[in-house]
Amino acid sequence: MDGYSDLPFRLICKQQGSSLSFSEFINGIDIKNGHPHLRTKLLFSEKERPFAYQIFDDNPERLVNAAIELQNYGPDFIDVNMGCSARNVSNRGAGAGLLKEPKKIALIIDRLVHTLDIPITAKIRLGWDDNSKNYLDVARIIEENGASAISIHARTRKQEYSGIADWYAIAEVKQKVRIPVIGNGDISSYSEAQSRIKEYGVDAVMVGRAAIGNPWIFNPLISNPSDDDKYSLILNHIKLMTTHYGEPIGIRMFRKHLSKYLSQFLITSEIRKQIFSITREKELILYIRQLLRLE
Repeated sequence: MDGYSDLPFRLICKQQGSSLSFSEFINGIDIKNGHPHLRTKLLFSEKERPFAYQIFDDNPERLVNAAIELQNYGPDFIDVNMGCSARNVSNRGAGAGLLKEPKKIALIIDRLVHTLDIPITAKIRLGWDDNSKNYLDVARIIEENGASAISIHARTRKQEYSGIADWYAIAEVKQKVRIPVIGNGDISSYSEAQSRIKEYGVDAVMVGRAAIGNPWIFNPLISNPSDDDKYSLILNHIKLMTTHYGEPIGIRMFRKHLSKYLSQFLITSEIRKQIFSITREKELILYIRQLLRLE
């Protein structure tokens, strides 16, 4: 969810009923060397709690030092990303690349648990590929080294987001460990989330991509948002973006969300060109009202 789960979007999801908030994943290298946008990326609201910074790195010492620095900002826990399948992350040995090195995972979790004063959790995949599925061993290592919970995306790194998530594998992990297990993968509605919890015995479910353009997925009262629902939420999201980033930048960054919110209305290249050329809040809101025929 890098590039999507920033402060404005997390607040929107929280307003709709999400239970936990995770930051965009944060590179340990950026904590050590600095990054021009790091301060903005680290901001979170008290309204989001419980809130976690999610960090990634291939270097245990740098990762631990990054976590120590992040603890000073007051998160409720730190989550270690061992599931990112992006090649620029996993091929350097971070994210899902750590699944190839269980001993390094043990070292990272152990050092974090014994160094920080807040809980440590981890997110994993089933393994690197179908020939190296080691999720049960990795889950045991994470538990034995003191982590407080584990999230599992039920695909391998090689699958990325293709195929169908294997929720039976998540259920296996739940049967083998005593710490809370959070399932992730292919959840498209609130009712489906509830069904997965009941059927597979997990303690919670994690929603990522399915919330983009549909934060109502966290709301048990709205399964099919009306145009008025969409407009109200979009208006709120725009205001949060311009407050957080400033008007021109916030509007430009909002386009990726807007394309999802209004996908059924952006039916011609002329409409898309017009709406994505707008850089001012009032002008964008007016155009959206016209598009939704709310005047």
